Amino acid sequence: MGSFRDSSILIIETGRTTIRAGLGVHELLKAPAVEILARVGFRQITGESSNGIDANGKQLSNHSDVSRAQSSLPYHPNPSAKVNDYLVGTQLDEALATGQDILISWPFADGDVRDWTQAEALWKYVIFNQLQIKRTQNESPVILSMPAGLSRDLLEQVCQLFFERFNVAGFAVLERPMAQIYATGLLSGVVVDVGYEQSDISPIYDGFILQNIRTSTAIGIRDCENYLANILRSNQSVMAAASPPGFPVDAQTIQQFLLDFAQHIWKEGLVRVPSDGQTVEVPEDEGVTDIAAVLVAGKEKAVIETGMKKKATAKASAAEQARAREIEALDLVTVEFRGHSITVGKERHRFCEPLFDPILLKSIQQIPVNDTQDQPLPLQDAVGLAVRQADVDQRQYIWQGLFLTGDLGNRVKGIGIALQSRLSPYILSNPEQPTDVQPRSIRVASVPEYFAEFREKGDRLAAFLGTSIVAKIIFNESQTKSFVSKPEYDEKGPHAIIETSPALF
Repeated sequence: MGSFRDSSILIIETGRTTIRAGLGVHELLKAPAVEILARVGFRQITGESSNGIDANGKQLSNHSDVSRAQSSLPYHPNPSAKVNDYLVGTQLDEALATGQDILISWPFADGDVRDWTQAEALWKYVIFNQLQIKRTQNESPVILSMPAGLSRDLLEQVCQLFFERFNVAGFAVLERPMAQIYATGLLSGVVVDVGYEQSDISPIYDGFILQNIRTSTAIGIRDCENYLANILRSNQSVMAAASPPGFPVDAQTIQQFLLDFAQHIWKEGLVRVPSDGQTVEVPEDEGVTDIAAVLVAGKEKAVIETGMKKKATAKASAAEQARAREIEALDLVTVEFRGHSITVGKERHRFCEPLFDPILLKSIQQIPVNDTQDQPLPLQDAVGLAVRQADVDQRQYIWQGLFLTGDLGNRVKGIGIALQSRLSPYILSNPEQPTDVQPRSIRVASVPEYFAEFREKGDRLAAFLGTSIVAKIIFNESQTKSFVSKPEYDEKGPHAIIETSPALF
């Protein structure tokens, strides 16, 4: 089994809502060259079903049989559709921008493969369109990272698809949590992957995911965005931009503006999360602490700039200096968004509150929470209870690698520390009375700074980085059985992938 050129190796990270990819591994590992939403579009035809039901009322199906929590992201199966019938990437973006009637589907949203034709359309677009690989001259081996816990049958189907449809030179699969923990340089820990709709929790010990205690909680970024959007309704600067005076808009348009603005705030890195015991203090509406009053005075930009730069001139009056100090304490920022200059204060730091206290979502109509039995577990409880199910002698090692990743990583300041501070009830309560196996502390893991291309974004891109690290090793070791070569596939068929995956033995 020969090795491959580093420049030919193809890395594909497939998450529930995002696909990232890159061609080639180098001495200096590079960030993904491709990042697209893991969705496809199908042009709606008059008279065609839009909910997966055919003209005779029969349920259409083309998905895998893995039993998982169902995503609320749309899925429209169409057994008659061909791969090229689906719009992907920029084609889909352009169709939506022009107002075309498009059915959107997210084939990986359940954490497996909902629809094989849609999945193929996405991977084909990444490999042949974005990375410009030639199918007839494909000398690239592929390493694919996917969610944990996929069945053997599903992995065999993936293997078959890549060899027979994409003509790859070799194929390997890696579970995302393992890729994420590898990126931190650890072999044991607990990976907390905060996604759009839910957060996946994967305890790992000595290089293996503890599959029987892996879990998830139905709380994610979408809930945080809805929560902050609701809070921002009390900010007059935000509402003036959402519905300008003299140009009223409908409630749905206002809500979408608030959601988009909430997303813009956290993606711009303007949110930080208080640790347990700390609170985001929103001042009372009195005097100059009222944001609206500051705006009315027309001096918010000058005051904010003064506060941020911490400059006070000798000519400034005592009143002006007092105002500058007070505005700085308010933590106001001015955000440019869709042609508006919008001022927000400390309320933006409440963005992550639903992760740690989902009951707060009861006040938001977009996310009904009707029954306490159906309430999602707070993130800290889901993590703590999962690790508590590990063997006693494994827990202290797992707690030394608490790694919070996902799209919030590196963008929301302090979120890992905030989770760590809320997990203290799950470790030794009295450090002065330790036992040999009782965990004494929790260590927050992160991607090392020496990965230059991943500085300031490594925690968010950990799955891609970890996959790249593994790719560099396995495709250059001729004696290992960590991937399937084309001759092996020709001899053994799709089942060959199972022999290269230790967790499936």
